[in-house]
Amino acid sequence: MKPLATTRMSSKGQVVIPEEIRKALKLTEGKQFVVLGEKDVIILKIITSPSMRNFDHLIAQARKQAGRLEIKKSDIQKIIKKVRKKS
Repeated sequence: MKPLATTRMSSKGQVVIPEEIRKALKLTEGKQFVVLGEKDVIILKIITSPSMRNFDHLIAQARKQAGRLEIKKSDIQKIIKKVRKKS
């Protein structure tokens, strides 16, 4: 059975995730969440960093699109310089 516990909200709006759930999910200090709320339901979704493998597909797609558009490395370097000047 999945861990189940109760908690309450403080006057500052803080909610403590019970220890048994923190341990079961291996949550550590500083972990970040997306908070979704609708009607009487609140969902905390753990934010995880994507692995580098996830980026391989995106990089391959970007390279294909750059090839189709005939974008050269020098074009990208010029754009970067232009954008940095605006900052």
